[in-house]
Amino acid sequence: MMRLPHFRFHAPRTVSEAAELLASAAPGEAMLVAGGTDLVPNMKRRQQVPATLIGLRRVAELRAIANGDGLSIGAGVTLTELVRDARVRSAYGALWQAASQVATPHLRNMGTLGGNLCLDTRCNYYDQSYEWRKAIAFCMKKDGETCWVATSSPKCLAVSSTDTAPALLALGARVTLVSAQSSRQIPVSDLFQNDGIHYLTRQRAEILTAVHVPQLDGWRSTYWKLRRRGAFDFPVLSVAAAVIGPLVASMVRSRPPRLNPDMTVRILPLSLMQIGYPGMAQDGKWIALPGADASGRWALYFMNVTGGDQLLGCLLNCSLVHVRQHHRGALRSKRLCRGQSHARASASDKCDLVFK
Repeated sequence: MMRLPHFRFHAPRTVSEAAELLASAAPGEAMLVAGGTDLVPNMKRRQQVPATLIGLRRVAELRAIANGDGLSIGAGVTLTELVRDARVRSAYGALWQAASQVATPHLRNMGTLGGNLCLDTRCNYYDQSYEWRKAIAFCMKKDGETCWVATSSPKCLAVSSTDTAPALLALGARVTLVSAQSSRQIPVSDLFQNDGIHYLTRQRAEILTAVHVPQLDGWRSTYWKLRRRGAFDFPVLSVAAAVIGPLVASMVRSRPPRLNPDMTVRILPLSLMQIGYPGMAQDGKWIALPGADASGRWALYFMNVTGGDQLLGCLLNCSLVHVRQHHRGALRSKRLCRGQSHARASASDKCDLVFK
């Protein structure tokens, strides 16, 4: 049986009180906890061993969803509360879809939006018991010196597995970060960085307090998730998109589509496992939908350079996601479909991406 290590627990009732507790702690000594669905198992495996936990469940201001110039969602809002909110479902379909596909109903009852955004990066060599990791001399992310994913890598290659980040990226959301001394607001894309250990730009003494989604009149959005199981699994690949204008276009095969500047699409991939991190898709933010034909079918095309020898492009159409990955000169194709038990699906399988 894996047991939690000893720790002190504080339960502040305001953001300012929580920020003061966080600022007064020594570096690496204190961590924030809301739902605890990620942190508590990590502590049992000794991946994280904070001496102090600062609980945010009693901070009422983190549990509010407010209208304004868009929607302001407290970081302490649970994923279940987010899914049940009619405003989210009607205006921000991608976020609703992403939140509804996280884990299981029991975990969504506990897990929060802020916690999902700040989710620890994952790796098969890191997400193991202490004894397992000790047997391989640990890894770069915790207690070791080598990244076992790529032993010559100078940095940790553990990757993000958050579902809500790609949806919020596509929707142009921003987050509020509060410390004892100041408060700032940044785009969600600036919250992440390409490092498996220091994967957030949030400072040690800052608390993510709210997510702000702009008003998107006339926009529709969607989220698609590839996972090995049909439920209760982390994504292997996630794609979120927000579009404005009619969804009519010619079908696209193996080459980039003919672009129509009258229609635009914002599409940001959040690729997991082999592909990368939020915030890496710097040259895929705004492109145009392809030209239309009488068939009414549509397709989107985007590319994301994830490394010196990797290039990822996705073709989306009314029934299929077709990923083409170029790696060291070799072109490989996969058909990725919703609900597949394995990452590789047959050519006859289909998945529908419906913008809402």
